[in-house]
Amino acid sequence: MPASLRRLWRDPAAWSRTSDVLAILVAASLPWSTTLVAIFASAFLLTMLPHLDWKAFLQSLKRPISALPIALFVLALAGTLWSNASWAERFHAVGPFAKLLFLPLLLYQFERSARGVQVLMAFLVSCLLLMLMSWIVAVDPSLALRSNPEYGVPVRNYIDQSQEFALCALLLAYPVITRWRAKKMTLALVLAAISLSFMANMIFVTISRTALVTIPIMVGVFAMLHLKWRSIILIGCATAVLGALAWTTSAKLRATGAKFSTEYILYSEQNIPTSTGLRLVFWQKSLRFFSQAPIFGHGTGSIRGLFESAAVGQAGAAAEVIANPHNQTLGVAVQWGAIGVAILYAMWLVHLFAFRGACLPSWVGMMVVLQNMLTSLFNSHLVDFTAGWMYVFGVGIAGGMLGRLQRAPNHLDWESDPAHGPTQRYRAAK
Repeated sequence: MPASLRRLWRDPAAWSRTSDVLAILVAASLPWSTTLVAIFASAFLLTMLPHLDWKAFLQSLKRPISALPIALFVLALAGTLWSNASWAERFHAVGPFAKLLFLPLLLYQFERSARGVQVLMAFLVSCLLLMLMSWIVAVDPSLALRSNPEYGVPVRNYIDQSQEFALCALLLAYPVITRWRAKKMTLALVLAAISLSFMANMIFVTISRTALVTIPIMVGVFAMLHLKWRSIILIGCATAVLGALAWTTSAKLRATGAKFSTEYILYSEQNIPTSTGLRLVFWQKSLRFFSQAPIFGHGTGSIRGLFESAAVGQAGAAAEVIANPHNQTLGVAVQWGAIGVAILYAMWLVHLFAFRGACLPSWVGMMVVLQNMLTSLFNSHLVDFTAGWMYVFGVGIAGGMLGRLQRAPNHLDWESDPAHGPTQRYRAAK
């Protein structure tokens, strides 16, 4: 091996830069490909090992922000011991929780790296390209990069796409406000236009019902945290007018909203297994399963077997068998009881309260956690591939950036409210 390569091989800084690049590649590929995410995430893990300060890393695992995701994974692994499912089903159910182990690594890496913003930008630019492709596919569905073309959905599915677009639109709200207050009007208008383009795509092309329900709540959180009451009232009135206009002009939006009532009527009157009806059935049965084993649950991978037993002699929606109750809390409760629910909510709340500062990393982290908590009421978004990785990378990158701010509060200047200097942001982050 040439001497220059040997020096690079032994250089921790070179390995760290490689890890940064791979994290950027994960973020860029997340809206497009599951395979590339798996490849780049695995490579990120391998390149982290040579430059880890093991003493500092192990010390960092004692923090609740890192310890609780690990605890949830360990519980999933331990739950295989009292499950009645096959071992294949048990380990299959553990798999989605393994991504949580990346969160402490990302926190560690981006407390020491200055490239956290580049990772966030990679995700934003990638989603922007996906949004442009979505408009193209809306015109010509045959151009979709999937075997079964769907209107306005270039890859994967509309639920993941709505998650990504909604998050990007809301994350841009903070730099729009801060740039506007800093009198940087041109940049503020450009960022606002990008944010509105994501919203326009969801209004006129495709949007999931989960996003339709959760976006207004997240907008309300933004207004309460970062706007004055006068601004909240003005923006609230403008939003109501624009919302009414969007509702009247977008047949797609009206059809999505109407699904709630039409699907419930079909389920309640004709026992047809609609999406809304099935969720109600899944939730009712899951609550019953939870009541049967309220402390430790039925064990990892037990959900499908429980639904199979409950479907005997049933018809219509009640006969459906699934391994995912489409609610993250119930998915955890059925398998690991109250212990699992306690760890899940402790993790969510610790992560949420970690992002109370007035800076871009705090806003990113808060929106990522809040979106996951809200959308997990209707889906198992912590363990789903795209939404789960969005959570891990969002919390890991934003948390690492905040940790870096705490380490050197007077040397960093992220997109922040002009009213909050580095010292104030440091205190808020702590």
